[in-house]
Amino acid sequence: MKPTVFVQANAPQMLGARISAYSFKRASRASDDFDVRILNANDFPGLMRTGQTVLRDGFVRAWDPADLQSFTPLRFAAPSLTGFEGRAVVVDPDCFAVDDVAELLNSDMDGKAICAVWQQPRTGKEPRWASSVMLLDCEKLRHWDFDSLLRDLFAHRFDYLRWNRLELEDQATIGLLDPEWNSFDVLGPGTKILHTTRRRTQPWKSGLPVDYTLHEAKRFRFASAIWRPRYARHPDRNVEAFIYSLLAEMIDSGLVSADEVKAEMTANHIRHDSLKLVGRYRGWEFVRTAA
Repeated sequence: MKPTVFVQANAPQMLGARISAYSFKRASRASDDFDVRILNANDFPGLMRTGQTVLRDGFVRAWDPADLQSFTPLRFAAPSLTGFEGRAVVVDPDCFAVDDVAELLNSDMDGKAICAVWQQPRTGKEPRWASSVMLLDCEKLRHWDFDSLLRDLFAHRFDYLRWNRLELEDQATIGLLDPEWNSFDVLGPGTKILHTTRRRTQPWKSGLPVDYTLHEAKRFRFASAIWRPRYARHPDRNVEAFIYSLLAEMIDSGLVSADEVKAEMTANHIRHDSLKLVGRYRGWEFVRTAA
């Protein structure tokens, strides 16, 4: 089996995931040396059952299969899907390749099972592993049997946040990844994978009502069905241009149709001026400058 890039997704994030998958092949000089596979949460029945709950940050919370981030447990599915063989890169659907992921897949892992970025949250909380982009040696992750992990998750045998932060892993098996492989909302000279991690400013959502669970955001604690915050525009117009230029290329090459984009707009999965932005950024190119 070839090394594989796994892009997690669900219905609200599917177009973003398709753009992400396209970007990894587009940016590579060795695109035939690896596969790219989109993982759709809808294809995993264990994630889609209603009425389930998880232990999250010490509290029991309802699991919503329709939430914007219901794909997140799929970060841990890759080893099972590869038969616990070879290497994989796992990314969120809002991650886009700027440089060649083949370099990452072939990099020296120094015997580690997992490589990830050590992240300092903006809110002043304790630093933690960012599992949103991971390089995995699947043979060393046989304890990541995905069906068993889901059963344990919904039986409250571990905390969802601790799982996502890799706190349940033997820390000696985790290696550091160069931060440029998970560049949080920064499209700079060294960026290798751009991660539009601030949900409120995802470039393809600007102006739409927020459609993710608000329990983490204290300032929206009293949000109701009457009032919902809206997605803001990304502060870096180059990030918006980069992503919409990729979508323009996909439309021009027939990988995505204008009708599909219109359907996503109607479903409020992407902003309603998306086709106008495709025209605006058609042919745009990201030009690297000296660091």
